[in-house]
Amino acid sequence: MNRLPILVVDDERVARESLAAWVREDGFRVETAASGADAVAMVEKQDYALCFVDLKMPPGMDGIETLLQIRKIRPSTVVIIITAHGTVDTAIQAIKAGAQEYILKPCNPEEISLYVSRNLRVHQLERENAVLRRRLSRQRRLDDIVSRSPLMLELFQLVREVAGQRSTVLIEGESGTGKEMFARALHSIGPRADRPFVALSCAALTESLLESELFGHERGAFTGAVGRKKGKFELADGGTLLLDEADDIPPKLQGDLLRVLQERRFFRVGGTEEIPVDVRVVAATKADMAQMVRDGRFRGDLYYRLNVIRMKLPPLRDRREDIPLLVRHFISRLAVELRRNVEDVSDEALALLMRHDWPGNVRELENAVERAMVTCMGPQLGARDFSFVADDARARSTEMVPADLTLREVEKRVIEAALERHGGNVTEAAQALGIDRSSLYDRLKRHGIPR
Repeated sequence: MNRLPILVVDDERVARESLAAWVREDGFRVETAASGADAVAMVEKQDYALCFVDLKMPPGMDGIETLLQIRKIRPSTVVIIITAHGTVDTAIQAIKAGAQEYILKPCNPEEISLYVSRNLRVHQLERENAVLRRRLSRQRRLDDIVSRSPLMLELFQLVREVAGQRSTVLIEGESGTGKEMFARALHSIGPRADRPFVALSCAALTESLLESELFGHERGAFTGAVGRKKGKFELADGGTLLLDEADDIPPKLQGDLLRVLQERRFFRVGGTEEIPVDVRVVAATKADMAQMVRDGRFRGDLYYRLNVIRMKLPPLRDRREDIPLLVRHFISRLAVELRRNVEDVSDEALALLMRHDWPGNVRELENAVERAMVTCMGPQLGARDFSFVADDARARSTEMVPADLTLREVEKRVIEAALERHGGNVTEAAQALGIDRSSLYDRLKRHGIPR
């Protein structure tokens, strides 16, 4: 028996009760209503699998109006119109209003059984499809990350599997691939979700400043320490600490961090009290830390402690099938934030975006969509709105070294350009140039380039 009842609506008692009796013989629960107004009131309180509605029910609400009200309240409910005065016009009117079927009185019991079984089967398939679509949507979404790429869906599953664990996680990926978003997803879907999520970039900080940021300090620990300060480990107690650019942690602090991960306790700078802490550490890097270990630039024991669970995020150029999904996701969000009446993107624009390599990955794509939406004049983003993407690509492909420059001058210009592209971040610029950070510092000093 179907879990939801069937509703029979007819102002004639004999017709109403006869139809209800036939449907009950097929094993269904049936309720009845003598008017459209009664039916609408019942539908507001109860969901029905199917409604038989008489077309002519004077006085008051007729069948078409009743149908419209039912579909407004319960869009998925199957409605069948019944009438003793059938015409082509009324049939068309009923179907346009949303009726699944249109049948004539007097009704045949076998015909009624056929209509019920056929429409309930279709209704059930539609409900199952809706469930599958929602399930697929959940599979394609992790927190605020969306993807249909098999590479990413495997990572989604890994995040769901390890979110409840305390093990450290190493997230590797190029700039803009979403490392912090994955770290936040690990935190938000796990048991630590109601505790703090604290992020710290380890890049471009001196050893003493990074030590104070991580572990805090006591009053008088150093010049300028006018009071006690809690560090990120203490602030993240019970929650998650993201160490971004973890490859940039100086050697001395690598040893201190290893001790905290092993013993789960630490001292503030200048302190004598050992502080216990329960923090899940997630490290993020765009460097090849395994190679850094082989080169002696990063402690192997700390690397293996961080690399308990490893996630390698693919660049956007390796999952281009995600570009349409991401673009529409950004449009949906940015339309609200920017208060722009932009609803979709054209096929031509998507083709242009799919051809681009996106060296800045998802972050660059999001920025491009935002720029296009700011200047767009209509409800749909077109290829012209993304003309700057093609221009940037052509500019990169036609870059040439000016003539009459010495090798020293060429090197200086290349370094300055790398620093400009990476917002002055020495670590990122060094990685882009294929040299280590100390080598880049030597070249900065040699060429007189300010840090």
